[in-house]
Amino acid sequence: MVPRKISGVSRHLRHILLETPETPMMNPKANAAFDSHEEVVYFGDEALGFAGIIAIHSTALGPAGGGCRIWRYARDEDALTDALRLSRGMTYKNAMAELPMGGGKGVVYKMGADRGACMEKFGEAVEALGGRYITAEDVGATVADMRAIARRASYVAGIPKEGGRAGGDPSPWTSLGAHLSIKALLGGSVQGRTIAVQGTGAVGFGLCKLLKEEGAKLIVADVNAANLARATALGAEISPVESIHTIAADVFSPNALGAGLNARTIPELGAPIVCGAANNQLETEEDGARLLARGIVYAPDYVVNAGGIINVSAEYLGESSEAVEARVRAIPARVLAVLEAAKRDGVAPHQAADRMVRERIAAARGDKA
Repeated sequence: MVPRKISGVSRHLRHILLETPETPMMNPKANAAFDSHEEVVYFGDEALGFAGIIAIHSTALGPAGGGCRIWRYARDEDALTDALRLSRGMTYKNAMAELPMGGGKGVVYKMGADRGACMEKFGEAVEALGGRYITAEDVGATVADMRAIARRASYVAGIPKEGGRAGGDPSPWTSLGAHLSIKALLGGSVQGRTIAVQGTGAVGFGLCKLLKEEGAKLIVADVNAANLARATALGAEISPVESIHTIAADVFSPNALGAGLNARTIPELGAPIVCGAANNQLETEEDGARLLARGIVYAPDYVVNAGGIINVSAEYLGESSEAVEARVRAIPARVLAVLEAAKRDGVAPHQAADRMVRERIAAARGDKA
């Protein structure tokens, strides 16, 4: 392993920063997704076949909270783009949820055979940041991964707690927030309504269970056969992945990876409402305007999917599971408030949400109006 210091990175990370001829370090500032991020850290272990990125977007409201995503990307540069986009999204999500946390994200894009050792290395990177970044589960990560990280880091959530305290897998809370938001957008009930669910992983499947329990008709799609099998056991119909967004439904619910709402898919949408838990659903800023032009109601993703980070924040602060539930049940009211503000101001919902967030962050920084 060849360590190298990069500008803006803590000196404590020198021993775990990694640059090899096969995987040159990517310049965050040259990436289109860079948004004045405070810090971007590269880490890894060549012997373990392990590499990842931690992106800290903002600590204006508190330590940067955001999960660890484990994913294989076509290019290393794609992992950087994802880390930058996701960390910015966490800043906005945490601010909208009125949490005392900023935004950050960990992305592991190379995972060796010894997963436990790899996650301990990730823990070393988290610990070296001294509390500026708090990690937890995200796509591809598990409670077992968090336990491995916790062997090397103090700044980790997503581990089961005892005695009614918040903790454990945050995905059920994300599912609940999405479920409650869909109900609110449908007037308070999903009975007899058709929901097209894209992605039936931990969050998507949890959402499907909640919807089915209250009488919704489910049409689902997923690239993973095991995920689909679980959903069909609930009585869900299957759609091809490439056409799930075109299904005639009451709600289209994206719960897979981001950028699924774009210039190609928006004209094909078969539902009048889009509400799901996937991060960064809009591929570009213009896609929000495209949805508005089509008359499609879009519930901004980071407002809807805040349940998981609400649980993470409560776990880190030592709060109760009851406090988590109360905050998650407040999500639909925020969704409706954003939509009302968007209608009042004649802007797309994501723009209305962003404006609210920027005002809160500016107030925390003491910026002048």
